[in-house]
Amino acid sequence: MSAIDVSDPAIIAFLADALTAAGVDGLEISRPGSRLRIVVSKAAGAQVSLTGSAQPGSSAIRTVIVKAPMAGHFQPLPASDSEGAERLPRTVAGEDVIGFIRIGSVLLPIAAGRSGLLTKLLVEPDTLAGFGDPLFEIEPIS
Repeated sequence: MSAIDVSDPAIIAFLADALTAAGVDGLEISRPGSRLRIVVSKAAGAQVSLTGSAQPGSSAIRTVIVKAPMAGHFQPLPASDSEGAERLPRTVAGEDVIGFIRIGSVLLPIAAGRSGLLTKLLVEPDTLAGFGDPLFEIEPIS
């Protein structure tokens, strides 16, 4: 029996979807030198943490941080704009809009900037974000 590569973002997304569909709150897979933990909550969606190298011989996942392009109030995508827009983790393309910075009545779209698995929202809606503040985490899909 071969081991599942739990460092693969597509497998992590599949596991998170399966947990959500089954109504399970979380999953933790531990191996010597690594640990994958997926916690699903209705309010915050799926939260994924991976420590160490989950697959022997594989490299650790390089997480990319999407930062605020300017100061303003952070606005996530409305749930009605795109099916599953509020669900995490989810696959995104580099040109996908993943949120907004609101400055007065103007909404500045925030593009993902790279393809990958959007795994974490780092700020709460309507938080005042400064230039360069981290907003999202994206794990590259290999």
